[in-house]
Amino acid sequence: MAILVIFLFGIGNFALHRAVFESGHPLIEQMPWFYHAMNRRLALGVEFLMLVAALLLAAQGAAWAALAYAGYSALGALAGWLILTRRV
Repeated sequence: MAILVIFLFGIGNFALHRAVFESGHPLIEQMPWFYHAMNRRLALGVEFLMLVAALLLAAQGAAWAALAYAGYSALGALAGWLILTRRV
């Protein structure tokens, strides 16, 4: 069950990441030059590594991994909501 929860949160995280990148928000444009040089690949790579790590921990029986990834996803969702609704 924990693996399914983590996987579903992962899908949401990737969708939110893409929406933020494509939003054209001025905050994204103000990022340092090296961020633009690395583009989205590094950010999505880190997101993927977080997902894989949480899935591996859950597969080993660490139920807390699902809670930790849910907290990580909640913080990401809050940040994404703030950016997409232009509250920041």
